[in-house]
Amino acid sequence: MRLYRALLLAYPASFRAEYGEEMCAIFEQRRRNASSALLVFALWVEVVFDVFLNAVRVHADILSQDLRYTARTLRRSPGFTFTAIAVAALGIGATTAAFTMVDHVLLRPLPFADQDRLVKLFEDHSFAGIRYFDVSPANYRDWKRMSTSFDAMGVYRGLSANLVGQGEPERIDGASVSAEIFPILGINPVIGRFFTAEDDRENAPGAVVLSFGLWQREFAGDASVLGRKVVLDNQPYTVIGVMPPVFYFPRRNAQLWTAMRFAPRDFEDRTDTFLYGIARLRHGVSIEEAGAELSTIAAQLQQAYPKELARVGISIRALHDDIPGQARMMLRVLLWASACVLVVACMNLANLLLARALARRKELAVRAAMGAGRERLVRQMLTESLILAAAGGVLGILVASQSLPLLARLVPVNLPIPEIPSVDMRVLWFAASITILVGIGFGVFPALRASNEGMREGSRSGVGGRKERLRRLLVVAEVAGSVVLLVSCGLLTRALWRIQAVNPGFRPENVLTLRTALPMPKYERMTAREQFYLHVLSESRRLPGVTGAAYISFLPMGDGGGVWPVEVEGQPQPLAQRQNASLRFVTPGFFSVMGIPLLAGRDVAESDTNESQYAAIVSRSFVRRYWPDQNPMGLRMDFGNHVRTVVGVVGDIRVRGLERSSEPQVYLPYKQAEGVGPWYSPKDLAVRAATDPAALAPALRRIIHEADPEQPVSDVQTFTQIVDGETTMRRVQLGALGSFAVIAFVLAAVGIHGLLSFAVSNRTQEIGVRIALGARRSDILRMILREGAALAAAGIAIGAALAYGAGQELRALLAGLQPGDAATFASAAAL
Repeated sequence: MRLYRALLLAYPASFRAEYGEEMCAIFEQRRRNASSALLVFALWVEVVFDVFLNAVRVHADILSQDLRYTARTLRRSPGFTFTAIAVAALGIGATTAAFTMVDHVLLRPLPFADQDRLVKLFEDHSFAGIRYFDVSPANYRDWKRMSTSFDAMGVYRGLSANLVGQGEPERIDGASVSAEIFPILGINPVIGRFFTAEDDRENAPGAVVLSFGLWQREFAGDASVLGRKVVLDNQPYTVIGVMPPVFYFPRRNAQLWTAMRFAPRDFEDRTDTFLYGIARLRHGVSIEEAGAELSTIAAQLQQAYPKELARVGISIRALHDDIPGQARMMLRVLLWASACVLVVACMNLANLLLARALARRKELAVRAAMGAGRERLVRQMLTESLILAAAGGVLGILVASQSLPLLARLVPVNLPIPEIPSVDMRVLWFAASITILVGIGFGVFPALRASNEGMREGSRSGVGGRKERLRRLLVVAEVAGSVVLLVSCGLLTRALWRIQAVNPGFRPENVLTLRTALPMPKYERMTAREQFYLHVLSESRRLPGVTGAAYISFLPMGDGGGVWPVEVEGQPQPLAQRQNASLRFVTPGFFSVMGIPLLAGRDVAESDTNESQYAAIVSRSFVRRYWPDQNPMGLRMDFGNHVRTVVGVVGDIRVRGLERSSEPQVYLPYKQAEGVGPWYSPKDLAVRAATDPAALAPALRRIIHEADPEQPVSDVQTFTQIVDGETTMRRVQLGALGSFAVIAFVLAAVGIHGLLSFAVSNRTQEIGVRIALGARRSDILRMILREGAALAAAGIAIGAALAYGAGQELRALLAGLQPGDAATFASAAAL
């Protein structure tokens, strides 16, 4: 009989109370009538199936009744229903959106085979403050030859090429890769093949692999594209394969890949670093073990090449960890902020449910008097909270899906993943889990309290002190959560203002920029380049409203520019111990166009050629580092493959962005660019206008087309847009965090208002007595406001303490602002 009673626990308590004893009696009678062990066994089998099948039916009937009753009650209270669903939707939607972004960037595996075994390799230049530096071909060759921890090792470098012959000339981004790269990543082509060792050798015919998007856009998805010739930078390439639709490597904007085709001269200079290394660990080899072997190899190479590699090591890290630290921190902050919004929303929802439940005490008492047990009442209340949470969850998923395009700027461009994440089953399961947590976790306590009240004989007219304290605690928690978000948002806002107030060293206003990367060997000779530059610049300067135009190798805050070691005449240093400066070739007038002050000497001139002395213009920080107590004019240095004479000094600029201090800068005459590689040839045009610079774009395109009909124009943007782009990720995160803070603030305000309104409605008799005893309306108002102020003060105090701790975690994003910034805390408290 004990076992049978245990089986009956599958039924609801109300059903057991009504039919349990009768069912036990029937079972006992049937058991006595079973005359053999076989019949007893058959009886138990029948009983087990009967109990569970009927229990499911009974639960379904009760659930159906609860759902119909809940629908009727919620329709009678549209204001409460709308508010509760909206509150749940805001909390669930914010958390789902944040989780989707964090999952997309930080949690999901990369779309490569055995991604846990994929690592990136770098030269370690910690002596210069750079742990993850580019790799030279010579060092890559030795690493590959000397290491045993890897199944395969390959390298790649960024590529940008002019595609002509397929309609309008177009600038296409991609990568040059060694033959090992795609097998390391475990990728198979849609059609065709990938590179082999034969494609990778010097003087091999050019081979190219197209992205799926480029194949569809330029070749209409025609499979006969294999073997077709395309022209990249005036060189013929044969199409040998097409990538899968979802392949983003090394960056999202990569659209084609060419073979590396190393030449013997590439291995001559170990300081010529321009590659990125990728390797696949052998089975059973950890990153730590591979790193230990690479450290041994680095030490051996330092001994073999002390002049070039005296302090150069080797760094290794997992490919899926190749995420900028600031981006990682911003996503984590976003997730914690959304969790805070969820908690505030849940507290508000619990307060709403508790207030509604207490207001229905008489209804619940009537149902209890008619035979409804506490379990039945709790079940009804939980059904109501789950329905509200489910409706909020569905709406929250819609809110999250619509917000993802706005948050996509938080996805680092160097990650080989799509920019905008999708709402898939993984995200839906997370949203469903949060919805259930909200519905049950924050609905069960109000349900228990309400059912307890309803079970009492003759409910009291007032609200008990314990229930009132609970609602006050919920409101205090809401205020504390909103203060944490407001302070965090305020700190990031002030940090953004500090960054935007940084002087970049030039005037970005009214400057239009565009890129015309000249292909080699078409423009290998300086005379051809000079003819193109002179035509474009002279015609651009004739345009109405244009006050100046000039070319430069790399725009500030753009590609960053090449970094070269410096040896100052009279201050000899070993090559590995030399400090670096950024190198840029410019045409005359660049400093005037950009508003960079010329502090001493002269600008570059058309007379600065390979036949004249090699000239250099250096920045103020360069002078402070190498000649702090001397006049630098006429002094010499070995830089950029030549001994150069300083002819001018200009102000410093931020070449690495607004948040990073830059290395000293060196500017060289564009006619002296031969011998340092085509990458340094001036490619970025800057035009200053007296009016709106964007209006010049069509005319500039026409001028460039006249100079070379096959020359594409890319990256057309104002310099103000470039500078603003430096803070785009911060502004997106601040917008999201600000939205969360506003939501939490509104919910906390609604919570305080709801609590005070409910308290007043339940203290009508008390207020009447006070007025009868002589209390004035202003006294009553002060009493109510004093209670609200006390709740707000308690929440602010707790929130301020928590916000200070949050500020400590945000320190890396505060741009030097103190986590306890008094103005920010005061502003948040005032709100």
